[in-house]
Parts: sequence; structure tokens; C-alpha cells
Amino acid sequence: MKSVGIIGARGHVGSELVALLAHHPEVELRVVASRALAGQSVPGIALQYEDVAPSALAAHRCDAWFLALPSGEASPYVEAVGGRAVVIDLSADYRFDRAWRYGLPELRRGELRGAQQIANPGCYATGMQLAIAPFLEELAGPPTAFGVSGYSGAGTTPSPRNDPERLRDNLMPYQLVGHLHEREVSYQLHHPVQFLPHVAGFFRGISLTISLPLLRDISAGELHDRTAARYQGEPLLKVQSEAPLVADQVGRHGVSIGGFIAAGRRAVLVATLDNLLKGAATQALQNLNLALGFDEWMGITT
Repeated sequence: MKSVGIIGARGHVGSELVALLAHHPEVELRVVASRALAGQSVPGIALQYEDVAPSALAAHRCDAWFLALPSGEASPYVEAVGGRAVVIDLSADYRFDRAWRYGLPELRRGELRGAQQIANPGCYATGMQLAIAPFLEELAGPPTAFGVSGYSGAGTTPSPRNDPERLRDNLMPYQLVGHLHEREVSYQLHHPVQFLPHVAGFFRGISLTISLPLLRDISAGELHDRTAARYQGEPLLKVQSEAPLVADQVGRHGVSIGGFIAAGRRAVLVATLDNLLKGAATQALQNLNLALGFDEWMGITT
């Protein structure tokens, strides 16, 4: 058994991680840390939330740590671990750091086995990269992705983007230029993308409609077949002819890609995923399994 701790378990992603790790056959969840919830019982397991300062990490002797903290807060914990354990950071703090492994297994699996420091990708960034990757060599310019997320993606700190009343019967655009995930995808794919994010009145899930400018004419059948060939044997990737619906992806661990349309040198496709699962917690568990030498999908019901 490997011992694992979570720092920042109060949020939506932290809760999903607790649920996944509680049923992992080779992991003992030893520490669940949240300053705001310290002393309260963790739902579903026999632990209490703790307030764990960076200086206290060494005393817990965990084999791996998940950092589910707001961006900008991870570094004191990373420094405290000091290479003595695996660290999987779910914030954006290390996604642009070449010293860290970028944890998108379907595209980077070989780099993640045995890794000590893994930067978990962003939720939108996961869907965009998996949808675009099969066509990178065919691109004639930046792909454009129109994204809609449930309001859980805005976290638990109150804001207009996670206020159900403001989002009722509404669609809210935000940060339409220079979004973090636009920069992340452009950096990781070594190709510019354009991203138009929106938040809607549902709680969880992401839908991405992506337009690809291509160097040559391509058929809808070829779009489908190339995507299917790229992800053959990937249990968390579903490729289908019809456009996937976000409601069908909620609570599921993978990504669905479909709705392929070709119009000369332009292609359009749709990708959906659960932002809290494959967009965060499920992917973090894949990364943990790869880092610790387990089967990649252990603890993930596919």
C-alpha cells in the first residue's frame, strides 16, 4: 500500500479526489487537509480534515501528495516535499515549467511513468488538446475553440461565474482573449489556439466546439477515422460520429469526441468531458498510478 495526502480538499476537485482514492485498492488515504474544514469529519471515510502547514508535510511521510490549491499557493508545499515523494499539482503553477512532467497521459504517457513532479492539465485544456492533437500536422492556422463549462469550474469562492441565480437561463462569456487555458494549450502543443470560454447554469461538464483551419480538403469520414486511430485502445477516449452532449458525459471519467463536419479546408468537431473528473481528479489519479507503477486505470471505473 502507498500512502497519499491531499492538500486543499475543501473544493469540488478535492472532494472528487477523496472519493476516488477511498476506493483505490493499493492506496491508503492518510491526510485530507483543509484549513477551512479542519476538525470536521471527511464524508464517507474515517478521517478528519486537518490544517497542514508546509513544515508539517515531512512528519506525515506520505508517498505522494496531491496539491488541490488555488494557483499561486503550491510552491511552499513543493519545497517542503523536496523530492521525497511524488507531487501532483492540480493548479496552473507548474504547467509551463519544463522541469515538471505535464500530466496528459493519452499524449504524454511515456514521460509520466515514475515521475516525481507532475503538473495536472487544466480542464478545458485537456479537451482541447485531445481534440486537436490528431490534426496538428494538418493545421493551416490557429484552431478556434468555443467552450462552455458548468459553474463548478469557477471554484467555491463566490463570484458571478458560480452564482446559480445570475446564470439561470443565461450564458456568461469571460476572458475571451489570453485565457490561461488558451496559453496552456498553445504552449503544450507548440501551436497557437484561440479560445472563447463561457460559463452556463449547469453545475459540471464542458462542451467544446472546435473549428480547425486545414492545409487541404478533408472528409468527415477521415476526421472520424484519424481520431479513432489516434485513440485506439484508450479506455477513457470515446470517438463517435454524432456530436457528444455534455449531459451524457457528466459523472463519467473520459472524453467524448465527435460531430465531425468537413467543409473544404475547414473541419469542425465537438469534445465533451466532466471538468471535475477527466478535467481534474480522474486525470490526477491516472498520473498517480503512472508515477507509482500501478496500472494506469486502477481505481477508475471505465
